[in-house]
Amino acid sequence: MTAADSPRRRPKGDKRARTRARLIQVAAELVEEKGYDGATLQEVARRAGMSNGAVYGNFRNREDLLAAIGPTYWPRVRPQVRPGAGLAEIMRAIAEALIAAMPERSAVGAGRLRGLAYTLGNGGLMTRGAAVAEERYAAAAGWWRERCPDEAGLPMPAEDLVRVINALTEGLTFQRLLTPDQITDDVIHAAFAALAGERSKPRG
Repeated sequence: MTAADSPRRRPKGDKRARTRARLIQVAAELVEEKGYDGATLQEVARRAGMSNGAVYGNFRNREDLLAAIGPTYWPRVRPQVRPGAGLAEIMRAIAEALIAAMPERSAVGAGRLRGLAYTLGNGGLMTRGAAVAEERYAAAAGWWRERCPDEAGLPMPAEDLVRVINALTEGLTFQRLLTPDQITDDVIHAAFAALAGERSKPRG
């Protein structure tokens, strides 16, 4: 271990990140054991061996902490897109990335659905989730505009396209988990090919 690796030399930001990650982990464990109503900030602090102040130093309130569980544990879809790739190639990359993420998503799918169901009945979580989604949509739309100046070749404005892609990705995920024999890899490829104005060929 070098001096830079020593815990005493780690920047405060690193400690804060580790504290935040630990609190999210404990909150997720409590949700699994006791449900969302049982994951109080006081119980999270007690089980994590931290003060209530440590919790509030990282999260504004209970909704802020609970809202962090989903993005932490729900596997992201991360397409590998080469520079200069066209719309059809990008859509194929998204389809392949979604298929690759399916095993990990399957492992936590039930928990994800429970979280979404709880969010629907909690105004604070709905508001927080909408804010997080808006940030991600804005970043994703910017990515598309960089690759398609003036949005040339896109089937719709970038800010709409990113929302459609997200809805398609999440919808295909849950339908695949529920009916895997019906939402095959070919179906996933066909769905994204359609966004590019193409007809996907069966890959079997």
